[in-house]
Amino acid sequence: MSPPLQDRPARADEQDVTNTSVRRERRGEARLPAVVAVLAAIALYAFLPETLLVLPRLLIPALGVLLLIALIVVNPKRLTRETRLSRIASLGLVALIGLANTVSLVMLLRELLASQVQDGRALLVAALQVWLTNIIVFGLAFWELDRGGPVTRTQKPRAELPRADFRFSQDENDDAVSEVAAGSSKQSGWVPALHDYLYVSLTNSTAFSPTDTMPLTGRAKLLMGVQCTSALIISVLVISRGVGILQ
Repeated sequence: MSPPLQDRPARADEQDVTNTSVRRERRGEARLPAVVAVLAAIALYAFLPETLLVLPRLLIPALGVLLLIALIVVNPKRLTRETRLSRIASLGLVALIGLANTVSLVMLLRELLASQVQDGRALLVAALQVWLTNIIVFGLAFWELDRGGPVTRTQKPRAELPRADFRFSQDENDDAVSEVAAGSSKQSGWVPALHDYLYVSLTNSTAFSPTDTMPLTGRAKLLMGVQCTSALIISVLVISRGVGILQ
């Protein structure tokens, strides 16, 4: 005799339907964390020493704020809508901050390799600013690119998501013990959010390699490779020059 309907365990296809419904009902990621991250990166850049800037100090921050305002207008509280222009603007904002920070990194390396450093302590603080901005901008880049971006990840059914750029531990925990499997992508409908990508960026900049999240695509590997290489160069030069500067 078959068990009562209410006691019968759900079939795999029923679980998939449930998970898809949960994902469709998601309200989207909150706008605020992304705003804070972008403003932090802009502020770190704006307070760099003049020797690390090639453009007027407020030009890049002003352009960044204008793009950010436009994106806030499209999604004031939750990231649920996306147009072609808003997608271009969001990617352009990340590219703008990333390009500006790359130029500052090159200028920083030139200053650190100079035979005589005029203001060593300020330069070490600037190196920290560039390193922190690097973490934020790569975290934002991972967040914008993986699985179609923050809007697509929460608003489309999982079966319609683009190819993943990163594999998180939640993506493969469905066969673990029940309390771990409950938070897996397959059983809970979990999708990564901004703080997950910032964590990936932080660990990549400190361990100089992937840790618990693996890059799957060529562009993800390229971005992580560029990030950890730049972080390694900053660390080596700061340590080697910092000893002499602080004496």
